[in-house]
Amino acid sequence: MTQASPNHAAIDVAVGILMQPNGDVLLGQRPTGKPYAGYWEFPGGKVELGESIFDALKREFVEELGIEILSAEPWCGVQHQYPHANVRLHFFISREWHGEPQSLEGQAFAWQGSVRVEPLLEATIPLIAWLDQLRDELRFTSN
Repeated sequence: MTQASPNHAAIDVAVGILMQPNGDVLLGQRPTGKPYAGYWEFPGGKVELGESIFDALKREFVEELGIEILSAEPWCGVQHQYPHANVRLHFFISREWHGEPQSLEGQAFAWQGSVRVEPLLEATIPLIAWLDQLRDELRFTSN
């Protein structure tokens, strides 16, 4: 892998968190041939030139999962420096989509309540704790 300089422009990445009514979220395992193959992450991908972040999210979910995002709310942004790239991750939570997720790029998927899959990409780890807190708040307000 090539070493990315912290001065390199950040690559914008649209990331989607599919959340079922019970709070479970979908994680995907990076396929062979990609950096960090075998690591688990939330589905998404690079924003193309001239594309909005939300449009990139919708496109990536059609390409990777074969589903149509009906709505999604921006949740948070995280910038992370990997050895090979500086990425700016734009996270959305979607509770409404059309279709059942399929593995269109050969990756494994797992619905997770308490996340038990390993290893997780570095930038994904803090999000898991934040999601647990969000799910706890949602359970508290729905009771």
